[in-house]
Amino acid sequence: MKEVPWVTHKLHVKKEDTVMVISGKDKGKKGRVLKTYPRENRVLVEGVNMVKKHVRPSQQNPQGGIVEQEAPIHASNVMLIDPKSGEPTRIGYKVLDNGKKVRIARKSGEPIDK
Repeated sequence: MKEVPWVTHKLHVKKEDTVMVISGKDKGKKGRVLKTYPRENRVLVEGVNMVKKHVRPSQQNPQGGIVEQEAPIHASNVMLIDPKSGEPTRIGYKVLDNGKKVRIARKSGEPIDK
């Protein structure tokens, strides 16, 4: 994927959000967002898109060998889990009375950000 250094995308998910994969080989799996990559429009989800990586022996891993780890997936392939119902939902934004902008779940109307 060609990286353009000055383009960043506004992602609908943040680190520590619980999401569900809605397309691809891991469709239906739920997991926590470990890291976001706004430049590439990708997210790293716990337990999703597992790949095998060949690792050379090092101080931390003297044996080396093949390890399984998560690989980033496109942000459009995940949906946020509604805190009220536990189902995947789209998100919207709302400005509260105190002037703070929060994300809200479209299905239930519940605020996601505390």
